Amino acid sequence: MPSASRTTTTTKDLADALRALGLLRTAEDLADFVSRATRNRWSVPQILEQMTRVEAEDRSRRSVERRLARSHLGRFKPMADFDWNWPKEIDRDAVERVLSLSFLERPENVVLVASPGLGKTMIAKNAAHAAVLAGHTALFVTASDLLLDLGKQEGARALDRRLAHYAQPSVLAIDEVGYLSYDNHAADLIYQIVSRRHERRSTIVTTNLAFVEWHTVFPNAACATALIDRLTHHAEILALKGESYRKREAEQVQKERRHAK
Repeated sequence: MPSASRTTTTTKDLADALRALGLLRTAEDLADFVSRATRNRWSVPQILEQMTRVEAEDRSRRSVERRLARSHLGRFKPMADFDWNWPKEIDRDAVERVLSLSFLERPENVVLVASPGLGKTMIAKNAAHAAVLAGHTALFVTASDLLLDLGKQEGARALDRRLAHYAQPSVLAIDEVGYLSYDNHAADLIYQIVSRRHERRSTIVTTNLAFVEWHTVFPNAACATALIDRLTHHAEILALKGESYRKREAEQVQKERRHAK
């Protein structure tokens, strides 16, 4: 009994020491790790090799989890669920280039132009998600939430820190540009973010408006022209045309309910 007690204490102390060194996975599974090492008669180099592999895999997993949490992607459908036959017009090769993250190499921007319900947000979220899995940082935000966040900053210094926050991620996806009208200040804030990221980081923008219509939501032609110039200087521009997929789904549900009665 005394010997067993000392062994238990030693194992706990070792686990605590491993945690202090940041070897969290080995500490968590220490008893199983020791059991496997004993059963397989690992040499010291083999023990170190296995420990290194386990820790590297665990740190990679936790890093992805942290970056996913910070991306604010929320729930979204994977591209495996995308109905490529529904849009009347879509450049599948271009979409798949975006999903392969080739735009990050230069870096380039991505602009998805489509009416509501055609999948532009779905594509943007899948691209941002792929970037996170590939080791990049990403942030997804609607244009309205972005401006609400920036608008509540008190003082120039606080605003500058927040602008820097949006300039930092490898991929910034701004959803629903053009759904609301912008005053001069809001338009200037969007321009500042796009300008800070220009040729440094990739920005994904989804919009329901063709560029020729941006003057309808931005306060003046000069502002819209400057923003479009920054966005499209190095960019993959994808236009999707057709009817709303969500509308089709809603109509299908109503049809099924009528038949069920």
